[in-house]
Amino acid sequence: KHTIFFLLLGLAGCAVLVALGLWQVQRLHWKAGVLAEIGARIEAAPVGLPAQPREAGHEYLAVTLQGSLTGEVLHVLTSHDPGGPGFRVISALEITGGRRVMADLGYVPEAAKQAASDSGPVTITGVLLWPDETDSFTPSPNLERNMWFARDVPAMAAALGTEPVLIVVRATEPRLAPLPLPVTIDIPNDHLGYAITWFSLAVVWGLMTVYALSRKKRRIG
Repeated sequence: KHTIFFLLLGLAGCAVLVALGLWQVQRLHWKAGVLAEIGARIEAAPVGLPAQPREAGHEYLAVTLQGSLTGEVLHVLTSHDPGGPGFRVISALEITGGRRVMADLGYVPEAAKQAASDSGPVTITGVLLWPDETDSFTPSPNLERNMWFARDVPAMAAALGTEPVLIVVRATEPRLAPLPLPVTIDIPNDHLGYAITWFSLAVVWGLMTVYALSRKKRRIG
């Protein structure tokens, strides 16, 4: 009876661990597909700005548009190698039809913060993005110093009086002072490592089961 119990326990444990490994393999392929789709959207030929951009259907959409920078800007604390500490410049952009959206123009070093308020006509090419950068630990913006600690699209839109729409700039014409920080794919895909871990545990579990059964058999013999 004990032998059957150990055998069933070993088989059940191996089955569970192998199933978890196979699930991670499925997640690996799913995540790879998601990342490929995002990459294709970012690299696609830019289109006009949708009439009603929404995160669910338009995030990572490459767009191009003409408008006029108003000179109203917000500064989001960041850093950039090799420039060091600095700010992302988020500017209000007036476009056709009286619409106002936001443009993430890119990075300026801390010393150049006050000069980073370009205004006037501009053509922008970039990607629509709704960054997920805020949580319960994110400090509230220091409005007196115009210092934000995350790109909080709804809050920034309220402060600038724009639609809750952010275009992260890839290029501008004419070229502006901030250094563009284009959208890149930084979503991790660690499922292969997880799968290897589960499969390795299944092998160890199986070897331990064989060892335990062999010892029991020797004792009986």
